[in-house]
Amino acid sequence: MWNILPQKEKQSFASVLKEIWLTPTAERARKRAYEVIDTDSKRFPKAVHCLENGLEDSLTFYMFPKLDARKISSSNMMERLNREIRRRISVVGIFPNEESYVRLVSTYLMEYTEDWSVSGAYLSQQSIEATLRMAA
Repeated sequence: MWNILPQKEKQSFASVLKEIWLTPTAERARKRAYEVIDTDSKRFPKAVHCLENGLEDSLTFYMFPKLDARKISSSNMMERLNREIRRRISVVGIFPNEESYVRLVSTYLMEYTEDWSVSGAYLSQQSIEATLRMAA
């Protein structure tokens, strides 16, 4: 979508989009999205069309009332994991073969999984169970 906006407008439009997904309820988010669609449809027709087409899909995280919507609407956890893997790879520099690369990344992922499973989990077991019951 970013190639359909003028460079000088990207940051302001991104902040408007963030307002949509950071609202506390789906109804308010939908209302804010329709306000953006009405006000910016003439200025940014392609971007608004993209927003209209993907709006309902992007608001699905509001269907999980027991979970913290900010946790499941964000990819911060994955970004942090990928950043840590890149950091460890750059320390080594050049790998002698593909197997050593896979071994390093796999070892870190196993360590990360173990730490995550025994520490205070990102999402509590109760909230996961409630969500599964709701989905069933």
